[in-house]
Amino acid sequence: MRFRLNGVETQVAVDGTQSLLRVLRENLELTGTKDACEQGECGSCTVLMDGEPVCSCLVMGADAEGADIVTVEGLTPADGLSRVQEALVAEGGVQCGYCTPGIVVAATHLLQHNASPSEAEIREALAGNICRCTGYGSILRAIRSVE
Repeated sequence: MRFRLNGVETQVAVDGTQSLLRVLRENLELTGTKDACEQGECGSCTVLMDGEPVCSCLVMGADAEGADIVTVEGLTPADGLSRVQEALVAEGGVQCGYCTPGIVVAATHLLQHNASPSEAEIREALAGNICRCTGYGSILRAIRSVE
């Protein structure tokens, strides 16, 4: 399979039964995308596929052929953290961190399309991302604070 991964043309052998999540984590060793429910319910495996957030556990690996995939690693600058990641840390929006990669991807996508989202718009953008630790208040504050 050939696709663009975090801006780099990539080729990888894929088992026909593997999800994109498995391809990323097992074949390509990109473990930032988390594996929690494998049912598309929690959002911890969210990546951008052709510019749209998707649960990578629900996408067959072969369906990414020719796609542009961006993982949390692709959103993280080599010299530190992205603005969204910095805001989450500053506002206490990370605790166990398991949901954080999916939230970073979803929030980054939102902010790329809406630089000043309302709380309702943030909640809608994060609706597919479950956090069991923070209660969401700190996550909402963090996303609102990104400039």
